Amino acid sequence: MELKEVIGRRRTIRYFQPWRPVEREKIQIMLEAARRASCAVNATFLKAIVVDRNTLDQATVDAMKTPVSALNIELAPVHIYTYVDFGAYVGAQGRLKKLVDVGALNATHGWSHKFVDEFVWPNILKPLAENPSQASVAASAASDAGIAICQAMLAGVDEGLGVCLSAFVHDAIKKVINPPEHWMPLWALLVGYPAESWEGGGQRPRPPMEEQFFEGKYGNGFKPDPKITEKMVEAKMIQAAAPLPWRKDEIKALARMFGLPE
Repeated sequence: MELKEVIGRRRTIRYFQPWRPVEREKIQIMLEAARRASCAVNATFLKAIVVDRNTLDQATVDAMKTPVSALNIELAPVHIYTYVDFGAYVGAQGRLKKLVDVGALNATHGWSHKFVDEFVWPNILKPLAENPSQASVAASAASDAGIAICQAMLAGVDEGLGVCLSAFVHDAIKKVINPPEHWMPLWALLVGYPAESWEGGGQRPRPPMEEQFFEGKYGNGFKPDPKITEKMVEAKMIQAAAPLPWRKDEIKALARMFGLPE
């Protein structure tokens, strides 16, 4: 698929085929997409642990469920538990020097090994490395992790998979997957082949662009150009809006298939 179609086709899939395994190569592609994401000071804030749902005992799965994510966690054959690694600032000094060496950070913008050693490290990075959990640092690190997760999700959609970011009870799975204490849990990225149609009943509703984005100053809504909107429809970035006419029948069929209430 073209990139715009992948973006338009992504849905939060909540019905997976639990009996159908996901090829390991597709998980690797998703992880590689995450690894290639933009990250401040070249620090890999995102860490993740991939788990086959079938390797978890039912008691652990049940304990992880929240009132809004129980069925999602139950049905998805692959769980990718995502975390922010606050220790990622450690070693940033050397990583920045490597970026200088490969021409990513250049003298045109004031960069050099000396600039890293004498200004960036003592004034910016060292304080962050020594106190990584302060609110502003946590928000920045979580933002970078979110960018990486998004790229993984889009790569999964491009591979024909369904994806869903889900809340989970961390203490229930912590004893099984043993993440380091300085990792902050984010989401379980649930992955599998959709049992529902890939359209998920249509593209989900969003507020008008001018209510979410602004131009020049707050209150001056960014008004979309209808001609550009039509181009995005043609590129399948904007798709048929939910609900599609057959969606309720599909949900009833899925409920019967999985023995769920209608």
